[in-house]
Amino acid sequence: MTIARSKPVVTIERLSHSYGGVEGGTPILDDVELAVNEGEVVGLLGRSGSGKSTLLRSIAGLVSPTAGELTFVPDDAGDPRSVAMVFQSFALMPWLTVQQNVELGLEAQRVPADERRRRALAAIDLIGLDGFENAFPKELSGGMRQRVGLARALVVEPSLLLMDEPFSALDVLTAETLRTDLLELWGEEKLGIASILIVTHNIEEAVLMCDRILVLSSNPGRIAAEFRVDLPQPRDRLDPAFRDLVEQIYATMTQRPVPSPTVAGVAPGTSAEHGIERPLPDVSVNTLAGLIEEVEAAPFLGRAPLSTLADTLQLEIDDLFPIVESLQLLHFIDVVDGDAVLTRRGHAFAQEGVDQRKTNFRRALETQVRLARHIRTVLDERPTHQAPARRFRDELEDHMSPDFAGITLKVVTEWGRYAELFAYDDDEDRFSLDDPA
Repeated sequence: MTIARSKPVVTIERLSHSYGGVEGGTPILDDVELAVNEGEVVGLLGRSGSGKSTLLRSIAGLVSPTAGELTFVPDDAGDPRSVAMVFQSFALMPWLTVQQNVELGLEAQRVPADERRRRALAAIDLIGLDGFENAFPKELSGGMRQRVGLARALVVEPSLLLMDEPFSALDVLTAETLRTDLLELWGEEKLGIASILIVTHNIEEAVLMCDRILVLSSNPGRIAAEFRVDLPQPRDRLDPAFRDLVEQIYATMTQRPVPSPTVAGVAPGTSAEHGIERPLPDVSVNTLAGLIEEVEAAPFLGRAPLSTLADTLQLEIDDLFPIVESLQLLHFIDVVDGDAVLTRRGHAFAQEGVDQRKTNFRRALETQVRLARHIRTVLDERPTHQAPARRFRDELEDHMSPDFAGITLKVVTEWGRYAELFAYDDDEDRFSLDDPA
């Protein structure tokens, strides 16, 4: 079992980053403070857009933050710290052999050829690819390619190993094997590194691997919560303490801010409508209906732990959370202590026929999504009952990037057409009313 020590490897103070510069740029990270200490595995969890990978790349020196300080603390001997990174996409050179790929970092450091070969072969043996030194990446499975990426990172003998979703491109069994092997090597202190910082979208993976888990909020990314994992290794997914921690993290990551009672028309404890300035999650009506039906049916019968839903539907948090967020927005579900709980509207939707569902969805859309109501109002007020989509796209771009504006308008268009709130002509890129009143 890893013994956590207090000496930091890297400290981060008030770090912020904006793409496009500080003035008028898009904020990605804001006022982030953390330290990664010797002898610990730290996990970064958060939704897409929370800046996890940007933070990792800032530590690696691949991104220059727009504000704040990032300091590597020398070790006890006074030697400087170093970092290496394992990427999600393997990032191997297809024309090089396994050994040549592993030697790349050493070659960049101008390590003599004999020393490069010795260290590369030792790293290849350590991560379980002995015998494949002369193979090319095309001859290897996904798991074996990621092992090469791990060996390439370890061979430069870093103080801090950065891992950016290293298992997400692998199938479930391969990922489990590689994860287990890595933890064994870490626990036996064979990796030769002081600390590991890993970005993941998988809450269970974070609890399996990490001594400490940091949860980042989104838009911009800030550290919203910290969890210490005091469970011995190897960890059992079925251990009640393990499950309880997973549920706590799900509950934290799905909390929605309670609006101020001073907001007109919003009762304390309820959520305000979705404003035009906020992007909509990219989720289809069919997906929303499918999750409602899943929660309504046995064994959940209207209340489903999000962790269980994720396992049952084989969804990562970046897949599940946008669906849950959309259903919360439309008041089809509430999230209570990490459970998705169908509201009265949600129960009704699950039991209704096609036409009743459309009416139910329309009521939700008109009351909760200001953009949908705004489009309908403009169409009602115009004599032609038509309006170019460009008009609404421009309005959205006053508050968000063109990409988010395009996704938001696409989503509200699908939701509005399903609810028969308005019609849309794709060829003319124009909204209208099928049956103007």
